Amino acid sequence: MYKTIIYSQKENILTLTLNRPDVYNAFNEEMLSELNEAFKKAEEDESIRCVILTGAGKAFCSGQDLKDFNEKKLTFREAIQQRYNPLIKRIANLPKPVICAINGVAAGAGISLCLACDYRIASESATLTEVFINVGLVPDSGSSFFLPRLVGYAKAFEMCVTGDRLTAREAKQIGLVNKVVSGNSILKKSAELTAANFASKPTKAIGMIKNILNKSFESSLDEILDEESRNQEIAGNTEDFREGINSFLEKRKPVFKGR
Repeated sequence: MYKTIIYSQKENILTLTLNRPDVYNAFNEEMLSELNEAFKKAEEDESIRCVILTGAGKAFCSGQDLKDFNEKKLTFREAIQQRYNPLIKRIANLPKPVICAINGVAAGAGISLCLACDYRIASESATLTEVFINVGLVPDSGSSFFLPRLVGYAKAFEMCVTGDRLTAREAKQIGLVNKVVSGNSILKKSAELTAANFASKPTKAIGMIKNILNKSFESSLDEILDEESRNQEIAGNTEDFREGINSFLEKRKPVFKGR
């Protein structure tokens, strides 16, 4: 069904693997289209309660495939607005948690893809770099939005204007990734365990948490207080809320169904 990604669902966890290892999983038009379609399916399929995004081979994603870009003869603006922005928005707005398992280099639009996810686990050998400046370009695909929110303006500016490569450990120290593990086999297991944990939680509440946190940077306190109360009203009418209360009263572990 897909030529450039691997789509694999096990129970309520969907794993999407970028699968162009011969070019370090660089983006071409087909891969971006397939990722958009896969995340659309993840949103529509109620059985999916968490998504893992990773790469095949030695890299997570090295950014845009320049050969593909030159062949299509799009302007930069057309390429970004038509290919990248819809994918970034789909990931950020997905009402389910998205885990990025960074198995190798994440550069350019590849690091932007990482930043759009909710939780990042990196292999110790992974590197992250805002490489745009090295070819005279500016960060795109959401990097300018997500990066300063994660690491602060000063560090974001430094990364963007130097193009310096961060190791996984350095990325962890500045809050760019949540967790670092020693190798790709452990990375896979760690991502699966984290996904299982997220998938066992009240999925609708997680979706609303994502929405509120994303809005918090551009909203006033009054606006966020109103947003919290509005979402709490919705959460308080879910099956998972009732299960949470019942399990507490019955002194047992809750079994949330994402409804």
